[in-house]
Amino acid sequence: MYKIKISKWVLIVFIGMLFYAIGCSDEILDQTNPNVITPNSFWRNEDDAEKGIMGAYSPFTNIWYYTRFEIFTSDYRDDVVNGFNTSERTAVGYFNGTSESNATFWVWSAMYQCVTRANEVLANVPDVEMDADYRDNILGEAYFIRAFNYFNLVNNWLNVPLITTPISEIEQPNLIEQADPADVWAQIEADLKQAQSLLPDSWSEDNVGRVTSGAATGMLGKVFLYQQKYAEAKAEFEKVMDGRYQLMEDYTHNFTEAYENNAESLFEIQLIADGNSGWGGDAPGLGKGAAFQADLAPPPVFTNQDGFRVNDWVLDLYKDETTVNGEIDPRAFATLFFNSNDSTEYRGRYLKSRTYGNQSYAEAFSEDGTQIFANKYLDWEYNGFAQSQELGWYGSGNNLRILRYADVLLMFAEAEFMLNGSTPAAVDAINQVRARADMPLFTSITMQDIEDERVKELTFERTRYFDLLRWGKVVERIVNHPELKSESAGTSAYKPGREYIAIPQNEIDGNPNFVQNPGY
Repeated sequence: MYKIKISKWVLIVFIGMLFYAIGCSDEILDQTNPNVITPNSFWRNEDDAEKGIMGAYSPFTNIWYYTRFEIFTSDYRDDVVNGFNTSERTAVGYFNGTSESNATFWVWSAMYQCVTRANEVLANVPDVEMDADYRDNILGEAYFIRAFNYFNLVNNWLNVPLITTPISEIEQPNLIEQADPADVWAQIEADLKQAQSLLPDSWSEDNVGRVTSGAATGMLGKVFLYQQKYAEAKAEFEKVMDGRYQLMEDYTHNFTEAYENNAESLFEIQLIADGNSGWGGDAPGLGKGAAFQADLAPPPVFTNQDGFRVNDWVLDLYKDETTVNGEIDPRAFATLFFNSNDSTEYRGRYLKSRTYGNQSYAEAFSEDGTQIFANKYLDWEYNGFAQSQELGWYGSGNNLRILRYADVLLMFAEAEFMLNGSTPAAVDAINQVRARADMPLFTSITMQDIEDERVKELTFERTRYFDLLRWGKVVERIVNHPELKSESAGTSAYKPGREYIAIPQNEIDGNPNFVQNPGY
């Protein structure tokens, strides 16, 4: 058996080191890694403040949000879209969404990423030494981003937590309670008023796409309208009807990459086809293109996704009146792809029903086909693509328009009509939109005229479902017409309360104060 011999000097040194280690203060072990960014080391200067606000914008281009998945919580839910097959993508649209669905969790998460980062900007940027005007502009952007996302959250989920401070400052974040929706609406209003006062009227050319005071004002009007505060809504809309925005002469120019951030645009999601790929877009090197186009493109020829068809009533609505020249409303060709040999002369060219590869319906499908598909945003004429994913998920950089001046005019007409009826001001506002499309002008209007015009002008612009929701017409227009969701599962899964989406299950499981929405 071997014996281990240790010299007395080795033993003395070892014992000495042991006592030294015991006597060390915790400060020696509490070292800061200079390569790791922390809140204390980040918010130092103007460059950090700018990076912070860019980070708050970033989730907008996450594939969980507007790059793709948001479309399943908006357009796929309305009475225009008849989604093919039963899946988590179409489930919310036929009232069968679940609290475990990725489509539910991902969109919610991306919206709260925006909120969380906006809160960090609002908490830290006021103390940053930088140009005062630029600091105000950045704070205005943060107020807008927070308000915009709470607008989306309350309209999709209704019962949501209202968080306005950094999570690190909340003692028990897992015990946050859902707020009264009225309090969320009040916060949205307050934030947009702050944004109005802090944002610039415009940005330099290399900053085009960042939100402006006009965007905040238009959004505030929309927020008031959604709450039936018609006088307040009208007042805000009038502020941006001062000439700073104009309708584009050509309606189709609102949906092509060649005319992004144009004179009609108040706010749009800035997308780019930079050759990057990867699932998700909230990080450098990941795709930030229009991946949602694969869910708009006519299936199965031009997309590998299930997609949808458009319900017949929509094309019928476009055809219920003709242009001043006796032709089909040009917006029908810009919005839909349908079986027709007709054409409309519009702005020096003839619009026809065409899709990728400049193919007619008969060439793409069949001469006797009857299904109607989407065309808006596909932008095949500009980029020359043969199908929606020719360059992968993010092959198109076509921006998603969120709020444009035509919508403002129609919302103004609605607010004025609800206050005073068919006044010259209300009629003029809707007629500006119709004149751009060469449609006959109204001499008087009804609320149904406004509703119909919104379909013709704004289909596939993420507005229709929320119009029905705020008008209280989801049951009347969708639930009572299961044929509008016949390509999936009808509407038999509906229960009162399912006009809103289920609260994500991981939020319910992680917070004993969270209550699931009615109907689930």
